[in-house]
Formats: sequence, C-alpha cells, structure tokens
Amino acid sequence: MNFVPPELEEILRRTPELQRAYLVGGCVRDALAGLPPAKDFDVEVFGLDYEQLIAALGRWGKTDLVGRSFGVVKLSTDSGLSFDFTLPRKDSKVAPGHKGFEVEFDPAISPREAAARRDFTINSIMYDPRAGQVWDFFGGQADWKGRILRHTSGAFDEDPLRVLRGMQLAGRFELRAAPETVELARRMKGSYAELAVERVREEWFKWAQRSRRPSAGLRFLAETEWIDHFPEIKALIGTEQEPEWHPEGDVFTHTGHCCDALARLPDWREAGAESRTVYMLAVLAHDFGKPAATHRAVKEGRERIVSPGHEAAGVEPARIFLERIGAPPAVGQRVIPLVQNHLFHLEIISDRAVRRLARRLAPESIEGLCLVMTADSMGRPPRPAEAPETVKTLLARARELEVRHKPPPPILQGRHLLALGVAPGPRMGHMLDNAYEAQLEGALRWAEKEVKTKG
Repeated sequence: MNFVPPELEEILRRTPELQRAYLVGGCVRDALAGLPPAKDFDVEVFGLDYEQLIAALGRWGKTDLVGRSFGVVKLSTDSGLSFDFTLPRKDSKVAPGHKGFEVEFDPAISPREAAARRDFTINSIMYDPRAGQVWDFFGGQADWKGRILRHTSGAFDEDPLRVLRGMQLAGRFELRAAPETVELARRMKGSYAELAVERVREEWFKWAQRSRRPSAGLRFLAETEWIDHFPEIKALIGTEQEPEWHPEGDVFTHTGHCCDALARLPDWREAGAESRTVYMLAVLAHDFGKPAATHRAVKEGRERIVSPGHEAAGVEPARIFLERIGAPPAVGQRVIPLVQNHLFHLEIISDRAVRRLARRLAPESIEGLCLVMTADSMGRPPRPAEAPETVKTLLARARELEVRHKPPPPILQGRHLLALGVAPGPRMGHMLDNAYEAQLEGALRWAEKEVKTKG
C-alpha cells in the first residue's frame, strides 16, 4: 500500500521517537479496500508518554492539544496538512455518559491490546509504514471481504455511540452486522440516554451524507432494536401500502428503497455535504405521515389501502425527528417543505403553481424537491427505477420560469413604496405581500381579473 502522504512518511521515518508509530482506523481500512485516499490520518504511538510525544512532534510544526484527556495531539505542518497522533490507553467506565471514563495512558500497552479497544474489526487494523506491514489481529480484512460488521471485543459496550456508528458504517459500506454484534447492541439499548445529542447528530449526518446503501443502516437499527429510540422511523414498520402502487411492501421497506435510490443519483452524489444531508433526511422522513393517515377505503368499486393527506401529516413527526437527532434549524427549514410538498408532481403543473411552489419551498428549491420525488418514485421495485414524466415536466417548467433554484424576486419593494410616501409599518407589509401574491399569480391571471372586473 502506498497511501501515506509523503510528508507524514518523512515525519515517521526521521523522528527516532516515532519508531513505534502505526497508522490506524479508517485510513487503513479505506486503503485496504481500494477506496479513495483518506483525508484524515490517525497515528497511534507506542512507548512514549504525553510530554515526549509533544516534544517529538514540535519539531515538525504546530501541536494542538485538542484532546489531552484522551491522549490526542493534532500536528499542523507548515505545508497546511494536519495529522492526529494518539497514545494507547486503557479506559474504565466509571459513570454514565461519554465523559464517564477513567482514562489511563500506558506506554507499555501492546498494539494488539490497543487494537482490541477499537469499535469494529474493520477499524482495528494497523499499518506500519516503515516496514510496509499490516497488523490485523482480529480478522478485519476477512470481515471486510465478507461485508460483515463485527465488534472487536467486549470493550465495545463501554461507549453506546458505537451502535450508532455501526448504523452509519453499515450504510456507508453496505455491511451486515454479525449476529453476536446485533445481540450485544440489543443489550446496550438502555444506554442510549447517555448520549449527548451532538454525538447522535454526528452519526446521523454521516449516514445521511456518505451512505452508499442507506437501507443497510436502517436495517441495522431495526435488527439491534435501537430503532425504538426513533419512533418516527419504527412506526413505518408494518404500515401497509396498496400493492398495486407499492409492490415492494410496507412503508419501512419503501423508505429503504427510496434512500438507496437517492444515493445512486449523480445529482445527489455531486451535491455539497449539507445538501446531501438535507435530501437524504427528507427522503427518510417523506412518509412519516403514513402511519397516521393510512386506512382502507373503497375506491373504484374495490377496497384499497390509501393514505390521503400523509404529506401534510408528516410535517410534525419530521420536525420531532429532526429535533430528536439535533439537526440545526438551517437543515430543518429545508427538510420540512420537501416532506410537505413531495407529492406536488401529482398536481396540475401550471406556471402559477410552479411559482407558488418555489415560494413554499424556500429556502429549499424545486431542483431539490425533484431529487426527492425521483427517489420516491424509484423506491418501488419491481416497478421501473425512473423519474416520472411529471417530475421532468416540473423541472423543465421551473427552468423556463427561472425558479429552479429559488422563488422569483419581488418586483415591488419597500423602497418603491417609500418613494410614493408609504411609511414603514403594517400597511407597507400588507401592500408588499399583496403585490407579491399578484406577481406569483402571473400576468395572465391578472388579465383575467381585469377583464372580469372592468368588462
């Protein structure tokens, strides 16, 4: 493997104190898997204490004690690169919560002992860049080839966040959890309350931003019973759908297929991190209203399973879920209108309707909604995995009206009314709102009203 940045390789080679320093974690996993080069490099150093490590690294750049209590030193070099160096440690759980650990650094810990404290076998592999040697004490490479997510040792249960990390790793790398890992995670279910919401959000956002098969992460939640902590998702399990329209099964199954479909769309993969998060969370939540709205009704002379109004009914559970995982307001403001409008392609697509849609979606966009609606349509195998023609029509019409990315800007603004002598206040606001409504109605609607009013 030749994945180590030349600058890091030089530091390790020319620093005598770092002769027992090994790359660990995700950078090694990804290199062995042939994935794109890692951006983050973690180096575990044996045989030194904290002060010795800082002194050794200080020759190469600025050291930042970002995690002194956890033995982490970030080295920032003059070239702008940064690397995390850690000391092997023994953690003892002494209290609830992610800070409830008694940490002991021990330079005499062996690499095998240190690797045993890592979460999953695929993350416990070490690499010696000087000897070009891989140290795989717990079968991480075999598990990777078998697409198996397996906890490394009994130390796994010391940090409940590792279960949510398993969720996002399963989604990112299309993994299936080993039965013993599923069982251990189930026994840990009661420790969810120890997690700070910021840590929960971090794992959910990794799932939303990076998954190749998001449904694998959702399946992991269901198998480990940690889905109980996210009742808005759990409610989808067993919620029936009309087989003629949804041959794939219940709403949970449909949602998994939709998330997977989104992850395959080039426009999603090429979007920025926040947008990928928004669209994946919107697809996850788009049918949150179905458990409450679904019932049986006679349609066209036969009994069918229907969910009228589920898009509006999904707004509140989507809001609660986003709050539960600690999503910031900027994300929620984009996700909620996507949930509320995800059936727009079933409506009559007029210029007026498209302009109004652009306004309802803001700060999100029609282009983003089309991604969500496309994923929704593609999540119904064995039906064809393609965007409905009405979604294509909507996107084309939005492009023509120049509202694909945002609503039309108001023509009449406050400065115009000020020039006419209208003072700032409720009256001005009311006039601006009415003017914008008239603008969204379009010239044709204005003409129709003029004709009817004035003959």
